[in-house]
Amino acid sequence: MEAAGDAVFRLGTDGRILFASKRARALTGCEVGLEGRLMAELIPRDNHPAVLAALREALESPGLPSRVNARLNTPTVALWMELQVSAYRNEAGHAELLVVGRDISGQLATEERLRHMATHDALTGLPNRSLLSDRIRMSISQARRTGRGFAILALDLDGFKKVNDALGHPVGDALLRIAASRLAETLRHVDTLARVGGDEFVAVLPGAVSEPEIQMIGRRMISTMQLPFEIDGHTLYVGCSIGGAVFPEHGDSEVKLLAHADAAMYRAKETGKARCVVYNHARFTQPEHDVSMEAAMFQAVRDGEFLLHYQPIVDARTRQIMGFEALMRWNRPGQGMVSPAQFIPMAESNGLINLLGAWAMKAACVQIKRFEEIAGRPLYVSVNVSPRQFRNDQFIDVVDEALALSGLDGEKLLLEITEGILMADPEHAESLLTAMTARRLKIAIDDFGTGYSSLAYLKRFPIATLKIDRAFIKDLPSSVKDVAICNVMLSLASHLNLNTVAEGVEKEEQMDFLAAHGCSMIQGFLTGRPLMPSDAAALLKAQAAAETAAHQIG
Repeated sequence: MEAAGDAVFRLGTDGRILFASKRARALTGCEVGLEGRLMAELIPRDNHPAVLAALREALESPGLPSRVNARLNTPTVALWMELQVSAYRNEAGHAELLVVGRDISGQLATEERLRHMATHDALTGLPNRSLLSDRIRMSISQARRTGRGFAILALDLDGFKKVNDALGHPVGDALLRIAASRLAETLRHVDTLARVGGDEFVAVLPGAVSEPEIQMIGRRMISTMQLPFEIDGHTLYVGCSIGGAVFPEHGDSEVKLLAHADAAMYRAKETGKARCVVYNHARFTQPEHDVSMEAAMFQAVRDGEFLLHYQPIVDARTRQIMGFEALMRWNRPGQGMVSPAQFIPMAESNGLINLLGAWAMKAACVQIKRFEEIAGRPLYVSVNVSPRQFRNDQFIDVVDEALALSGLDGEKLLLEITEGILMADPEHAESLLTAMTARRLKIAIDDFGTGYSSLAYLKRFPIATLKIDRAFIKDLPSSVKDVAICNVMLSLASHLNLNTVAEGVEKEEQMDFLAAHGCSMIQGFLTGRPLMPSDAAALLKAQAAAETAAHQIG
């Protein structure tokens, strides 16, 4: 019994202590006088019902131990114990209870810390995006029950980036901690303030629905941010811009409310900063359908509405499929396919492109491995990289994860970037492209000739492929100018030992011209439209069967 647990007791059926182990006596601080006392006297009153229920359960079901977590009073603190209660018969045949306690205070404290870490921002201690989402959903449910709405405020610090860049992240982090504390002090205890990333905060204000009330709270938050920040001998000044949205007037879901509050906040920045703007359809020049689509995009990510189609890229001479370009599509319920020209720029603007791009790269790499198994030969996959993805500090990590997840060789992944990406920040581009080529990744210039048209980057950067834009293909071979331009591009690529892919090929005469003038590969409706993975797999099977048959005949 001494070795059975951290505290061991024998009890009578009335709950009185018949025996206590030495460790139990030491824990409770009662070296003598425990026998005859009720076990309940050692346990805080609020735990009595659970412990008494466990004792009854053990007596009613002999042979089946019951368990309960309860606190045990000690001279210093109440320790959490896991109590296992078993009923048995003593030598005289009378029923008794054996209670074996295990100290789980440390375990519960660790679990509580982990729960807090999962729901709170490590830097400021404020709720994070996950907990904010729960609070918003709770507020929506409560508002629907009571009929009283609530407001959401999106807040962004003005001038924070300059502080961070000039004085470094430690000073920036200190400023964010102070800012979070100041903002929290302006709110009521029923309100929620969350940090959702960088210098962005969101507040949930139950019961606040009128614009004057929201403006009053906003002015209070703006005023506290305008006070000087004294950090490491520096006197710093930042401001904040705030956007508000009200449930249900400005949205009946978490996604819509946050999107509209963000839109109002950006309007506050555009119109002078250090302002609070409440969302209003009439005052906003941005069309409502754009805002609604942005809100729908965030919901679409959660609901798995985005998918990839694969367009074949074929050898210009043999028409054998050499690879596929992965093309993102959005199948919006009730509206069908949304044009990439609509949602890609919006995703680039709101930052969602990083999440979508990472998913697309991983999914494409996994899929091309399956295509290779079907074809029985090597293939490559071409994935578009947006400017925002390219600038993201985690971009190389995303590529590494995609290759590790799929097991794909780096040389079978072709990343398509535009000329503008290279020329916007050549030093960053050169560093990143060097890291890519170290992983044997191939780099393609998309829409070649339509951007900066600077030949300098072909010398400076490790480019593997030029994709000739469809604008130069559609009038071939009848257009003298397009013939001249394509000849120059193909000759240039040949002398620089670069592959070429002609986009938008729809006619046999275009195909014949390009093949005759040295174009490496073709992509367009003539050789294959963008396909669902199952259709692309069927096409590969058919081509593999045809190649096998031709080989046998030969």
